[in-house]
Amino acid sequence: MGQHEYHPLSPRLLTCPEGLPRAAYMDRGWYDREMATIFARQWVMVGRAAEFPAGKMRRALVGEAQVIVVRDSDGQLAAWHNSCPHRGSELCRKDEEEVGKLIRCPYHAFAFAAADGRLVSTAHAVPSDDFDRSAHGLRPVSLRLWNGFVFLNLAADPGYIWSDVGLHTLDTWPMDSLVTGHVWETDIACNWKTFWENYSECLHCPGIHPELCDLVPLYGRGIMSPPEAPEWTPDGPEIPLMKAGATTWTADGQPCGPIFPTLTPADLKAGYGFASLWPSGYVVAHIDYVRSVRVVPLGPERTRLIAEWHFAPETLAQPGFDAAEVAAFAKIVMVQDGEASEMNQRGMRSPAFKAARLMPEEYDIHRFHQWIRAEMEVTP
Repeated sequence: MGQHEYHPLSPRLLTCPEGLPRAAYMDRGWYDREMATIFARQWVMVGRAAEFPAGKMRRALVGEAQVIVVRDSDGQLAAWHNSCPHRGSELCRKDEEEVGKLIRCPYHAFAFAAADGRLVSTAHAVPSDDFDRSAHGLRPVSLRLWNGFVFLNLAADPGYIWSDVGLHTLDTWPMDSLVTGHVWETDIACNWKTFWENYSECLHCPGIHPELCDLVPLYGRGIMSPPEAPEWTPDGPEIPLMKAGATTWTADGQPCGPIFPTLTPADLKAGYGFASLWPSGYVVAHIDYVRSVRVVPLGPERTRLIAEWHFAPETLAQPGFDAAEVAAFAKIVMVQDGEASEMNQRGMRSPAFKAARLMPEEYDIHRFHQWIRAEMEVTP
């Protein structure tokens, strides 16, 4: 192959396609359409199952819908719209509230069974004979668990949880048994897609992420995977992902605790694995811990990131272990990504900007854009 030729199995694009239009990143109408289609029909990651203890109801945001998640006395999770069927009052007024067997509306005291949402009491109201109690229970929201993560879906007949690499990819990680050791939240002034696009390419890595490129020299070449390199062939010399001696994403590249014993030799050689769960989050699995990031739209030009670091119990139990110290490296990278995304968002406000022209290395952004367009064609 010539100097600028790539193997046919390379994921690089063969053309430079046009991206989404400028309106996709700042127009309120476009944003509302996304909420009514993408976020009303896709599974949205809202946290770890352990974050929803028995005897509590917690609020979760799914697109622009407020939802409450409740764990009943049998330990089962259920989710309901945070709206009383009587006159629409919110049921849970704080991020988290105590709850017993009943969820009681704070406005008119209507009571509903926490386990199945059925209407139990209308309190001081005396309904007439035409009132059907069975039709006035809480409005359910579909809930599924994957590897200890809770996903919610507003659709009446939801499909599967979408993942770019398939949900089986992280099966060798002991995800269900991991414990959250550190949480970090930040709001950034950009559209939710702007952040996703930054996450989906590494052309920016050499100029934005010096620390990350030192740990992962491949990123210093502006590419995300070995098949993007011009010298790559399936049977050619191996292109290393991380620098010599480094095995995980920590400041010194060394594990913060015991390596997960369930990992395969291929997992250990790679050192990490990714799973993107459009539209709401991604999981980065390392050999000694896992990081999850939720992407929460707050408006056309505002996004909340909720990052959590998950560890084996024995790692957290190590004398002197500091989860925040482990998280510090990725937080440096995420702050840089947030600042780059905000810079990109500000520039796109220019009337001179009409749409991006994607480069061949931005194949994952192109796939993301195709997915966005397909989802928004669905009739709400």
